Amino acid sequence: MKKKSVMLVLILALSSLLTACGSYKFEPEMNIEVQDFSVTNQKNEQVSLDTFKGKPWLAMFIFTNCNTICPPMTFNMTEVQKALQDEGVEDYQIVAFSVDPEVDKPDVLTNYLKSYSVPDASKWQLLTGYDQKFIEQFARQSFNSHVKNDPNSDQVIHMGSYYLVNADGIVVKDYSGNTEVPVETIVADMKALTK
Repeated sequence: MKKKSVMLVLILALSSLLTACGSYKFEPEMNIEVQDFSVTNQKNEQVSLDTFKGKPWLAMFIFTNCNTICPPMTFNMTEVQKALQDEGVEDYQIVAFSVDPEVDKPDVLTNYLKSYSVPDASKWQLLTGYDQKFIEQFARQSFNSHVKNDPNSDQVIHMGSYYLVNADGIVVKDYSGNTEVPVETIVADMKALTK
């Protein structure tokens, strides 16, 4: 009798696992409203929060003189974009906020992006046109992210996360953007938000 009960439990568990494989359920982990902003992108165009509303976007904080995590974060984002393309996901944006806006003028950001094999540069928005105090407060209040100028060097301390923002401008999830990037999870989440 015990063997039959154990077998029945195993069969039920296996069938529920197989059922779950067929459909992915997006589970938001955060709920932070992105504050409105009006800034400049790498094409020297004015953009605001309204520019990005209506479709999901992936956000990150980087700067062009970064000698630690920004190059791998940017490269990893190109890999995420390739995976999105492979899955046929098209309705999204990639938004990178510079944490060194004094240096990262639009032409500097344009040249920075050209140094990577970006699958579709039209989906990238590299943002600047604000002061250091703004980006430190904005990162904390809109993304619960830490940005701080290092007074002892030309580097800026910041987190290496990607943030998933839904079509309403709400940060719903964050991921590692530096190491062990969960590309498949990001793609699955983005697909869930673009349906």
